[in-house]
Amino acid sequence: MDEEITIIDSNTRNERIRNFFINNKKKLIITVSIILVIIIGYLSFEKSKERTKIKLANQYNLALIDLNPDNKQKTINEMVNVVKSNDATYSPLALYHLLDNNLLENNEEINTLFNELIEKTNLENEIKNLIIYKKALFNSDFASENELLKILSPVINSESIWKSHALYLLAEFFYSKDEKQKAKEFFNQILVLPNASSTIKVESQKRLNRDLGE
Repeated sequence: MDEEITIIDSNTRNERIRNFFINNKKKLIITVSIILVIIIGYLSFEKSKERTKIKLANQYNLALIDLNPDNKQKTINEMVNVVKSNDATYSPLALYHLLDNNLLENNEEINTLFNELIEKTNLENEIKNLIIYKKALFNSDFASENELLKILSPVINSESIWKSHALYLLAEFFYSKDEKQKAKEFFNQILVLPNASSTIKVESQKRLNRDLGE
């Protein structure tokens, strides 16, 4: 008797499962189709990103190889295009190459490329802070006090590992302008900063002791 009941329960369960699939066949097909489309779309997107990355790598490497006085502008154009591709790896490298080799002379154009990285490229926070610092360093020879403070504001108002570098740049900027009180304030901020670079702390203390009467 128990065996017959078990068989009946099993048949009933199987019948319910079969009916469920029959009654919901369209919904199941649609659901499976959507899942497959998502998977295929994701794989295609990843493949496309990989191809783009390879293309950028080739473009960057070829521009390095081709660099000579006869095709300087070609190299500049290639590197600018790489910067504007907003790739987290090759865009910063391309801008550094342009700057290190003094290939660009227009300060406005250089700042535009810096902004391309800072505002439009998906970078890790500390990489972005480093680029902000490099932008400020580039501008420090000709920017006004307000312009330099504006550039460095995201870094000096954060807990970034580049904060001490930014403060040191501002301190030296004011020292070069003979604004010693402002310079002292920034040097002293470095000394109490928990994650300040040890080298920058030492240099700040030296500057305070030697040139600013502390």
